[in-house]
Amino acid sequence: MKMHTVSLLVLAGLLISLQAISAPLPPTSQVTPPAEPKATSIYDFVAKDIGGKDVKLEEYRGKVIMIVNVPSGCGCGTGPYYGELQSLYKTYKDRGLVVLAFPGNLPGEQQAPDDAKTKKTAEEKYKVTFPLFSTISIYGKDEHPLYKFLTEKETNPEFAGEITGHFNEFLIDRSGKIAGRFGSKAGPEKVETEAAVEKALK
Repeated sequence: MKMHTVSLLVLAGLLISLQAISAPLPPTSQVTPPAEPKATSIYDFVAKDIGGKDVKLEEYRGKVIMIVNVPSGCGCGTGPYYGELQSLYKTYKDRGLVVLAFPGNLPGEQQAPDDAKTKKTAEEKYKVTFPLFSTISIYGKDEHPLYKFLTEKETNPEFAGEITGHFNEFLIDRSGKIAGRFGSKAGPEKVETEAAVEKALK
């Protein structure tokens, strides 16, 4: 009688174990991946330079930064803007200014991204020496997180808004705060832009 009871208990235990093993797993839709932390400053971003190397914008902490979108590819007809940016960079780099250029097409432009051509045009034709980055999306659903940060009201309430043309400029002060924004027509050597750079460098 005792042996029969033990056998029944063992059998019951096996049945419970089998039920636990065969129980369906929860749907994958119920498994929520951990949310990525939201960027709070430009120093949180990483971008590829024009040679494909990852660059942490943290490297520029403490400098005054001019972030500017430039044409991807040949950049035909943009010589004056490249020239003005290079002049601005050359004038103020020893005081702590760095210009970071991000190639990107505007809405409606069909030009294929070509980092090699962008680099050649900027460096050989226009003698640019400031850092160039790999082509990114500067608007739309594929917008790079850096430009999403720069243009959205939530993260840049004072200077938010879509890119209006090539050579839109975002000025970042030494603390990482967005201190100004200038459209293509302003030009980096115009009085307003230079005054803002001078103020940020002090």
